[in-house]
Amino acid sequence: MTVGLTALLFVVQALSPASAQEIDHAEQYAACMQLSQIQPEEAFEAALAWESQGGGDAARHCGNVALIGLGQYRKAAERLEALAQNMTGSPNALRADVLAQAAQGWLLDGNVERSYQVLTAALKLDPENVELLIDRSVSLAAASNYWEAIDDLNLAEELAPERVDVLIFRATAYRYLDANELALEDVNRALTLRPENAEALLERGILRRLGGDEQGARTDWLTAARVAEGTPTGDAAQKNLEKLDVKVE
Repeated sequence: MTVGLTALLFVVQALSPASAQEIDHAEQYAACMQLSQIQPEEAFEAALAWESQGGGDAARHCGNVALIGLGQYRKAAERLEALAQNMTGSPNALRADVLAQAAQGWLLDGNVERSYQVLTAALKLDPENVELLIDRSVSLAAASNYWEAIDDLNLAEELAPERVDVLIFRATAYRYLDANELALEDVNRALTLRPENAEALLERGILRRLGGDEQGARTDWLTAARVAEGTPTGDAAQKNLEKLDVKVE
């Protein structure tokens, strides 16, 4: 994958001792985080070099995020937790965001309980953060605690009533509880807000199929496969279509 010019400049600067006095740490951080998404190994090495040049918590944070990209989920989660605990002079919202990334690491590592605990600590710092509520609902759902997940999603909806993703997550949780009418209410509302949202179409197709409406399911999955072609959502819609022996033209 091609690395953007800013990211390349970051690597050059971070690895060059002569640039230590000239580093724009805000720009460096943005470039490092960008690089961590596309070339995490290089981002990790560059973050270490930047930290030695005074990068501080920002450099450590980027290096830890890069570890997630490298698949070292447990190490990343532990380091991100420790970093958040040490950021005593930072705003609570910023510390909560770092904890959210630690929770992501724990979830990817398969430690659902720890992910939930860390997100609960993050919400104590930033109780009206919709993203944190959504993340914790995912951890709860991963542990099959669907009603508790719905409680978090209800709070998220109160804070952000037009967030389509909240409605889709809640619809899925209701489906797992066999509360399909409630699930359909949420997913139909999501599609009123975003008529061609692929995730909502995929979910409604599942609900329609469960209700015996194969034609309705087919229509939703065909649209989802078209608008989200080449994505996991589009692939899931296509697989569901194949189960109905339908091929997308």
